[in-house]
Amino acid sequence: MARLSWLRLPVLALATLSLTLVSALPLSFENTAIVRTVDLGGSLVYVTTTYAVRALDDGAKQYVVSLGEKEAQSVSWFEAKVKGQSEPLGVTTGLLDPHDGTYSYTIDLSNPVSVNNTFNLVVETIHTHTTYPWPEKVGQEKEQALKYEGDLLVLSPYKTATQRIKVRAPEPRIISYTTPEGLDTFTTDNIATKMGGTITYGPFYNIPPSASAAFIEQHQKHIVVHYFYGVPVVEITSLKRSAEISHWGANLNIQNDVALHNAGPALKGHFARITHQSQTYYNRLPPHVIPALTLHLPPGIHSAYYYDLNGNVSTSRLRVAPSVPKASESKKYSTLELRPRYPLMGGWNYSFTFGWDSPLADSAGYDASTGLYIVGFPIQTVIPGAVVNEVEVKMILPEGATDVDVYPPFAPITQQRSTHITYLDSIGRPAVTLTFENLTDMHNGLIYVTYKVPLSAHLQKPKVVSIAFVALFLVAFLARRVDLSLSK
Repeated sequence: MARLSWLRLPVLALATLSLTLVSALPLSFENTAIVRTVDLGGSLVYVTTTYAVRALDDGAKQYVVSLGEKEAQSVSWFEAKVKGQSEPLGVTTGLLDPHDGTYSYTIDLSNPVSVNNTFNLVVETIHTHTTYPWPEKVGQEKEQALKYEGDLLVLSPYKTATQRIKVRAPEPRIISYTTPEGLDTFTTDNIATKMGGTITYGPFYNIPPSASAAFIEQHQKHIVVHYFYGVPVVEITSLKRSAEISHWGANLNIQNDVALHNAGPALKGHFARITHQSQTYYNRLPPHVIPALTLHLPPGIHSAYYYDLNGNVSTSRLRVAPSVPKASESKKYSTLELRPRYPLMGGWNYSFTFGWDSPLADSAGYDASTGLYIVGFPIQTVIPGAVVNEVEVKMILPEGATDVDVYPPFAPITQQRSTHITYLDSIGRPAVTLTFENLTDMHNGLIYVTYKVPLSAHLQKPKVVSIAFVALFLVAFLARRVDLSLSK
C-alpha cells in the first residue's frame, strides 16, 4: 500500500527528483492493452486498472504508472500487483512532474523482465471526494442520486495499443452519462455504450505516450455519470482515538471521539416525524437517512460506553465475542449497534464518543531478551464505505516508559511526542500522537508500539499512593490538634 506523501517533501527538491527520475527512465515497455474498471459508490470510488505490458528492453525492472493531477489528489489507497501473485509490489508514490502536471508512481517489479516478455500489472486505487449529491436537496420521501466526475483516458508514459474504460454503477439505474467528442483519432466505434449498470468507453486504439501536458490539453476528456445510490453516504469529518495502556490494571482502554456527517443530499424543507415513523414502520426508509450504525469491535472487550453531547445513549446493543490469542487467525469480532438520538438526514451532523476496555494480554507481548513490551491495536474502527477525513491517534504509555518506538501500518502525516498527566501521576506518562488523512476501509492495519518499563517506574505509582496516604493522615493528625475556637 502506498499513501500520498509528496506534500511532506520540499517542493524544489521534489521537482528536481521527479525530473531526474523521469528523464533517467527509458521507454522500456509498451502497453498492449489497458482495461480500467471504475466501481461507483458513495464516499469511496474503487478503481481497478489492468495493464497488459510487453518489455522492449532486456532486464527492465521498473514500470511507471501516471495519474492526472486531480485524479492523483483524490487517491487514498494505491496498490500494485502482478496478476496471479498475492504479494504487493513496492511503489514510490506521487512524484510530480511540474511541466506535465502528472504524478508518477514507480513500481518495482519483483523480477527483471526479458525483452518481448509480457506480464499483466493490476493497480487498485481508492478515490475519495469524487462524488457529490445531485440534486443537492431532496424531500424526505425522495430517492438519492449522486454524480461522479473524472478523467476518461488512462495516462501512461508508454505507447498503448488499445484501451477500454468501464464505469459500473451499484445498480442498473443510470440517469445520464457523458459521451465525449473529439476522439475520432483513436476510435472508429461508438465512444460510449451502456448495458445495464455499466457504461463502456472505447476501445481506443494506438494511443501515443500520454503523460504530457500537450496530450492532456488536446485529447483528455472529462466525464460525468449521474446515478441512483441506495445506501447512505457516510463521511467521518474527524476521528480522535486514544489508546491508554495500564500495566497496574492490566488494561487497554480505547476511546473514540467521532464527528459524523451524512454526505447525501440535504433535506429539503422541514423534518416530519410522522413521515419518518411511517417509513420506519413499513421498512421504507429513503437511502439518504442514517437510522443506526453497526460497528465491529475487537473480541474480549468489556465496559463499553457510548454517549453524545447530551449524555449517555441507551439505545445500543453490544454482543461481545470471547477473547482470542494474539497469534490467532480467528475472524471473530464484537458487534456494537448504535442508534443516535435522532435519524441523520442528508447534510446533518452527529458527534458522539464510544470506547471500551480490554485485557492488556489480548494486545500485548513481552520480549524477555530485550525487555521490550509490544502492544498492537487497530488504527480505526472501520465503517464500511465511509471516508475518514482527519484522524488523530494518541497512544498513552505507562508512566516512566522509555525507549518508545511506534510502527504504524502506513506513513502518518505528522508524529508528535508529549507528556500526558492524569490522576496519581507524578512525572506524567509519555504519549505519541499520529495524524492521518483520508482513511478508508482498506486502512485497517494495527499500530504497534514498543517500550521499556524499568522496575523503578513500576514502583512509581505505589510510591505516589503511599505518599498521598501519609500526607492525608498527617493533615488529619494536625487538624485534630489545631484549636480554632475564639475562647476556651
